Amino acid sequence: MPDVDLPTRIRGRFAELGLEVADRQLDQLAIYFGLLTKWNKTVNLTSVVLEPVSDTAIDRLLVEPVLAARHLTAAEGFLIDLGSGGGSPAIPLKIALPGLKLLMIESRTRKSAFLREATRLLELSSTDVFNGRIEEAAVRPDLRETASLVSIRAVRADSELWDSVNNLLAPGGRILWFKTASDAPGADLGPFAIEATYPLGPTSELALLRRK
Repeated sequence: MPDVDLPTRIRGRFAELGLEVADRQLDQLAIYFGLLTKWNKTVNLTSVVLEPVSDTAIDRLLVEPVLAARHLTAAEGFLIDLGSGGGSPAIPLKIALPGLKLLMIESRTRKSAFLREATRLLELSSTDVFNGRIEEAAVRPDLRETASLVSIRAVRADSELWDSVNNLLAPGGRILWFKTASDAPGADLGPFAIEATYPLGPTSELALLRRK
């Protein structure tokens, strides 16, 4: 499908699902998806098949974060996204809730370059990229207990991850865990417990976690 049809395709999919999003936000989502498709040809940003454009790709990369944003408010402040990769869910969450301050943590230099270019092109305010490992960011004094929200997707949920999240999360903060069927049920969540879950798609859900 030609790039010129991408905005129309995304608008149509959102309308089909009954999702109301402002025109500017839909334009930003289309620009992001197009940029991701372009860069993914040379940098392995996502395993999702982007060409030809499919409902599955739109749902996974754009719809799911926008659905998740319905359970949040911009007033919740500072979002730290771990292992940001190709930028979803972090960038669509920021587009849906522009008042959020966002930090994306990504260890790979070329992926970090993409995230910075997307931030620049989309004119996302209060958005930054940390090029380094999650464990490195978690011990920085300027980031310790600062995040009101921490989001994770396609990151191995083990004790090392939960230790890092515990360092980054402010008192009363919440974790946005974008889960799929491949995430082990009953996994050890360290010092956290699931507060609520919301379906995002046929095989995915959003789990909101807080400290026990």
